Amino acid sequence: MTGGTGLFVSFEGIDGSGKSTQARLLAEHLRCAGREVVLTREPGGSPGAEEIRTLVLQGDPERWSAETELLLFTAARRDHLERTIRPALARGATVICDRFADSTRMYQGLSRGDLRGAVDTLHRLMIGVEPDLTLLIDMDPEAALARAKARATAEERFEDFGLPLQQQMRAGFLALAAEFSDRFRIIDGNRPPEAVAQDVRAALQAQA
Repeated sequence: MTGGTGLFVSFEGIDGSGKSTQARLLAEHLRCAGREVVLTREPGGSPGAEEIRTLVLQGDPERWSAETELLLFTAARRDHLERTIRPALARGATVICDRFADSTRMYQGLSRGDLRGAVDTLHRLMIGVEPDLTLLIDMDPEAALARAKARATAEERFEDFGLPLQQQMRAGFLALAAEFSDRFRIIDGNRPPEAVAQDVRAALQAQA
């Protein structure tokens, strides 16, 4: 882990699964309980990483190769780790991150090329941190894609790859949950947000 005294929680899932909403709801719940919470996201979470986010999430879906994306995401994650995550954990805060390295294992390591070995090597060399708990919000790919496209934001690069990518990603995330079963918990996202949030809170309580 990080060596600090805080708790590092990540949310993962396909685009439109509701993970960002659940990350926010958990942060609000913990703050109401009196805990210091740093709610952050990837790519992003620090000034330098946010600049890289703009580069990778906007524009033509084929703008970057998978190899270039991997280097950009790793650079963003390193800056995020140095400037946001580690300092927060060192002072005992709970860090809640909307996506972390597992998304890179999926998007660049699986879906856009056979780069999983390169992803893991870069992660070991430059990041070396895994969350204490990863909450996978699992949702039907077709429904999730419709929800993601309905947001109509500028950051739709991966959504623009369409339903086949969403289906592949869902299968990949479930496989990751089995591979890293010690830290992954699968939450059914095909329900109202509050019902999902209750299961999220229960998973966190069980972790503690």
